[in-house]
Amino acid sequence: MKIERFEEIEAWRAARELTQEIYALTSQPKFAKDFGLRDQIQRASVSIMANIAEGFDGRSRLEFIRFLGYAFRSATEVQSHLYVALDQEYLMKNEFENLYQQAVETKKLINGFIRYLRKAAR
Repeated sequence: MKIERFEEIEAWRAARELTQEIYALTSQPKFAKDFGLRDQIQRASVSIMANIAEGFDGRSRLEFIRFLGYAFRSATEVQSHLYVALDQEYLMKNEFENLYQQAVETKKLINGFIRYLRKAAR
């Protein structure tokens, strides 16, 4: 099956869901007042989606893999920011665990796609 649009990429879809959850979390009054953290975690989650999309329209498979690496690291950044949000009591432990796990799953999909692209290049 050939992927014709970035919206068909499972990792992009997972990143979109994570971003929706991050925006819902950061719109809560207590979190929304922390402009720095709110903006940073939102930018990091959006960056996951954007890098997958941007890499898809890249000039080569290697360039796509590079952008998927950026997306992977942005997901790790989201995970780190979630700890700050937890420590500041902007979210409950179960919310933290859910969002953290969503980031883990997104990273697994990105990493699997990277492996697939590397294998297909051989």
